[in-house]
Amino acid sequence: MTRNYSSALFTDFYELTMAQGFWQQGMNKPAVFDMFFRRQPFDGGFSIFAGLETLLEALEEFTFSESDIEYLSKHGIFQKEFLDYLATFKFSGDLYALDEGSVIFPNEPIIRIHASLVEAQIIEGLVLNHINFQSLIATKTARVWLASGKGHIMEFGLRRAQGPDGAMSASRAAFIGGASATSNTLAGKLYDIPVQGTMAHSWIMSFASELEAFEAYGDLYPQKSIFLIDTYDTLNSGVKNAALAGKKLVKQGYDFGVRLDSGDIQYLSTEVRKYLDKEGFPNAKISVSNELNEKIIETLVQQKAPIDSWGVGTHMVTGGDEASFTGVYKLAARYNGEGNKMVATMKFSDNPEKTTNPGVKNLWRLYDSEGMAKADILALDTEIIQPGEMRRFFHPSIDYRQFAFSPAKVEMLLKKRLESGKRTIPAPSAKEAIFDARERVKTQLETIDSTYKRILNPHIYKVSLTEELKDLKLSFIEARLK
Repeated sequence: MTRNYSSALFTDFYELTMAQGFWQQGMNKPAVFDMFFRRQPFDGGFSIFAGLETLLEALEEFTFSESDIEYLSKHGIFQKEFLDYLATFKFSGDLYALDEGSVIFPNEPIIRIHASLVEAQIIEGLVLNHINFQSLIATKTARVWLASGKGHIMEFGLRRAQGPDGAMSASRAAFIGGASATSNTLAGKLYDIPVQGTMAHSWIMSFASELEAFEAYGDLYPQKSIFLIDTYDTLNSGVKNAALAGKKLVKQGYDFGVRLDSGDIQYLSTEVRKYLDKEGFPNAKISVSNELNEKIIETLVQQKAPIDSWGVGTHMVTGGDEASFTGVYKLAARYNGEGNKMVATMKFSDNPEKTTNPGVKNLWRLYDSEGMAKADILALDTEIIQPGEMRRFFHPSIDYRQFAFSPAKVEMLLKKRLESGKRTIPAPSAKEAIFDARERVKTQLETIDSTYKRILNPHIYKVSLTEELKDLKLSFIEARLK
């Protein structure tokens, strides 16, 4: 799917006008940009980093075609010499990033770009587009998965997703975040995700009777029969006819299930479970759907609703009540005109929370002796944090808040993925990339305390600065006050 957007026109127009300005002014020199996000979506305590592999694939193919150059020339504002430069454009910088599927927190660099100013500027939209949407959906899905008690989640939001690419990206990100399967058949093919589906109300309404519809479906798919029981009357006909059709399957050695798609899910699932057990079908599974989100699912789990799997669509693939991930892309360092030396840069703002952290930075995760993550630390790239070393770390707002900690284990999270525009290791298959990221989500969520994973009112995880970075940031603030 990324091939549909391999044109380097997939960028904001002002990136191109700025790029021409940098090129014309002789400013196309080395620069470093950070991508980070400003706040947790869904008022949550963690987020999931997703979209890296599709971004790397897109960057490898990101070029201007002849027709792209022709289109730009029609605007009458781009010089021929600059268009000639764009005709040979290809990203040739370095890209550092966390592993896809990593647990992430606000204001820490999740991607770092080293490139010429023009290259780094042109790819901004591409970077943010891939990472923001997929990270939003992966985060939402992880919350749903945790709320379900790490249950079986089926993503089936294709029909409600934000266009074709939104559906494909959402299916990929949802699987990374914890969904077990998708209804999106093309995503199943391209990403090797398990595909699942039951039946629609139209199947049942197309037959003379509900029982006939169930029996016909059971004859066709005896190994995968899940009967939708709310077309007419869930308790007075649906579950009863499902039991009659299921009896035939059980005699053949198969199990069956039922799905609820409307009504009071807690009450209906409880009554359906009682009926199925009474009729001798303790192995019959109950699946539910109908505008589910993590808060509804958590409530149903707390009420001990007898639900075996969850079908989640709209709220998972669109982000539900959160329209977007707040990822941004900011200049952190630039060429100063002397050799290859870089100087730190810092953005100020009338909104203090929008002030950036200056310089070329690494990101470290500190663990205690039990393997639990205690803090993420932003440090200058010249610094090394050692396990067993007691150090003091500072709040990014440069206020009184600080803490001292001696980590039992440290991990540097940013790793080089592209060098001079080429991958540092061979590209994984689509299946390898998505399954590795999915497993990483589960593994890393186990390393953060449950207080950060609460659906409501989670604890705030520490993201702090080393003393050296704190002093650098403070020097910018003090210089501005003079």
